[in-house]
Amino acid sequence: MISMIKGKEVLVVGMARSGMAAAELLSKSGACKITVTDQKQPAQLENELALLKRYPNITAACGGNPPDLVTSNLSMIIKSPGVPPNLELFRKAEELGIPVISEIELAYAFIRAPIVGVTGTNGKTTVTALVTAMLKEASIEPVISAGNIGNPLSGVINKISAQGVIVAELSSFQLENIRYFRPSVAVFLNFAEDHIDYHGSIEKYYRAKQRIFENQSEGDYAVLNAADHKVASAAEKIKSSVLWFNRAPVYPGIGVEDGQINLYSSDRNKFEICPLSDVALPGEHNLENALAASAAAWAMGADLPSIGIVLQNFRAIEHRLEHVATINEVDYINDSKGTNPGATIKALKSFPGRKKILIAGGKDKGSDFSEMAALLQSEVRLLLLLGETKDIIAQAAEQAGFKSYLKVEKFEDAVSAARREARSGEIVLLSPACASWDMFTDYEARGSLFKKLVRAPQEAESS
Repeated sequence: MISMIKGKEVLVVGMARSGMAAAELLSKSGACKITVTDQKQPAQLENELALLKRYPNITAACGGNPPDLVTSNLSMIIKSPGVPPNLELFRKAEELGIPVISEIELAYAFIRAPIVGVTGTNGKTTVTALVTAMLKEASIEPVISAGNIGNPLSGVINKISAQGVIVAELSSFQLENIRYFRPSVAVFLNFAEDHIDYHGSIEKYYRAKQRIFENQSEGDYAVLNAADHKVASAAEKIKSSVLWFNRAPVYPGIGVEDGQINLYSSDRNKFEICPLSDVALPGEHNLENALAASAAAWAMGADLPSIGIVLQNFRAIEHRLEHVATINEVDYINDSKGTNPGATIKALKSFPGRKKILIAGGKDKGSDFSEMAALLQSEVRLLLLLGETKDIIAQAAEQAGFKSYLKVEKFEDAVSAARREARSGEIVLLSPACASWDMFTDYEARGSLFKKLVRAPQEAESS
């Protein structure tokens, strides 16, 4: 890989965090000419363009991704996650035999630390944070979180030595274009329909996820969800050692028995980790996240007491079932990272016995909302809909017999309506079941605005 960089011409497609980190790494690694392209106009990329001016060997091309940027002079193309795979320039690259790789593949060529890779449809960020905390608690240092969590792998290369550990959240977008990328511990949490608009089919989406195990060997570990048939079936082709996680005893792996989370060895021995009742994170889905993280951390060398301490003390991360405020006995919960129907279903089930006002809708990814709609009657008193999918979700709700919904145009209108309609003891839940890109730059911007709008009246009163 490094021989394809020094003195070579490289094209980077996409100027978000990963693309910018990749361009900087390429520049510092001796590429003679780097072109960075993005479909956005220069006025939308002022900060990025200012940063790129520091590097004389980087040229920016904004306002589109023209295929004429691809020439036989290129040694490779770095594709940022989320950039559509069907662009004409990628077809031209294939014709010319120019390799297209992801930013994580580029970074991997320089990384010497072992990697814990975490993928799945839901729960990736929480498990990545949990594993990181468990390794730190076990004094395995230095350890750093990276990848799809918002910290590109290309940006952490000089921040960690071969003696440390990188815990990387990995999306299907990133895994689709790997070649040699190999995590020492690879975690596949769950699988459900998502990103059909990007991959073209659910089977292609699954194959992209499954690539996390592609380059592993016998000395590596694969952590699999025994209760998810699609995930469990991946074991048939895996060369590494499999560790399972499940809500029941599972050998070898992490499971639950008699109200206790345990490690089960392949020789049928059991070792206690933590009482189930002491797990800090709420919700059944977070129990699965806790089990998966425990298996991954143990495989990476963490001791069981350290794993147990983190399970008992770890709180929700930002934008994932994050408690924002309690106002007039109404809890406001920010689950902006709930970007598909499966995530929203889990969020709704995380607070049993309490009615919710659900704020949902956003970028249309081709998702099926019927299963989520079937849950509305029992969990939701009022559904507030916005974004590209508001009509699609409304139709699914109608078909499920749920008619207590309201469509709004602006995000601010949804939060105002939720505050106005909420009753004592209820939950106002932002869990959109959709990506944010129709109205926001990312889910973080959406969640941050939600928190600001929720807290604004309180802050005004106290000032």
